[in-house]
Amino acid sequence: MSCGEPHETDCSEVLDHLYEFLDREMPDSDCTKFETHFEECSPCLEKYGLEQAVKKLVKRCCGHDDVPSDLRAKVMGRIEMIRSGDTVPDQDVSAATQE
Repeated sequence: MSCGEPHETDCSEVLDHLYEFLDREMPDSDCTKFETHFEECSPCLEKYGLEQAVKKLVKRCCGHDDVPSDLRAKVMGRIEMIRSGDTVPDQDVSAATQE
């Protein structure tokens, strides 16, 4: 999705990293870039608002279970491997946590 307008931060970059922004899992400088983008781009702002609402709903309905820290670390490690282009092992993340 793109609004067709030029922005310092491209719409595709914002949407690719939207959940990192929502979860505050990115550097403050990147958060500032995204906030600036949302001020300029109503389609991305609308998508952000929708995803934020879904996240709040899920948290309200299902957010009472704590995620084990080792599972979170393994999932984040897998995400980083995918982003860096490394080969990802075929092993299921959920199976790895049951060991």
